[in-house]
Amino acid sequence: MQILLSLHCSSNYKIVNQTSGIPVNSAVLRAFLSNLKYPKNRISLMEKNGELIRLKRDLYVYNNPSISKELIANHLYGISYISLETALAFYGMIPERVYAIRSVTTKRAKTFTTPVGIFEYRTVDPEYFSIGIKQEIIDNQFAFLIATPTKAICDMVVLTPYLRLQSARAMKEYLFDDLRIDFESIGSLNRDVVRQCIETGKKKSELRWLLEI
Repeated sequence: MQILLSLHCSSNYKIVNQTSGIPVNSAVLRAFLSNLKYPKNRISLMEKNGELIRLKRDLYVYNNPSISKELIANHLYGISYISLETALAFYGMIPERVYAIRSVTTKRAKTFTTPVGIFEYRTVDPEYFSIGIKQEIIDNQFAFLIATPTKAICDMVVLTPYLRLQSARAMKEYLFDDLRIDFESIGSLNRDVVRQCIETGKKKSELRWLLEI
């Protein structure tokens, strides 16, 4: 019994130490549990005990308090980047708490409901996708992709259905009244990113009003 316990603890330590909250598939887990005769059974037991969280078919994350939902979002469906209200909240630009983790992808739109939260993905063209995204570093080890503040605002304009803004005043009302974006954060708006988004042709009439803010 003591030997089995030691093997169990050692295997769990390897998973925690080497994945550090990164979602992994069953092949990776089996490699960590290779000292066991039946690693697949151990994976099932760890999931049943709540040590492992199944995010979707063949994708798991070790259950710990420091789970990064942003990192999970990148791995759950991609290639994708964090954006929209989730990015705005991440940067402290809006006061509201965001419940669903919202991302942008070049793949078809999709929503995942998991034990750690709801993850939503909206679709854009590849040429628009690549504009204004960056890596956010976690614990000096890992990174997730996220829209810059300016790209997140552009994404809100482009991806909000039926949004038609026909003046700079209407844009201001949308940003400051509807989204309740912090006015001071608009001072750092990257106009080059806005222009690049306009060039892709997606809601270019509306995006042009951002240049008037």
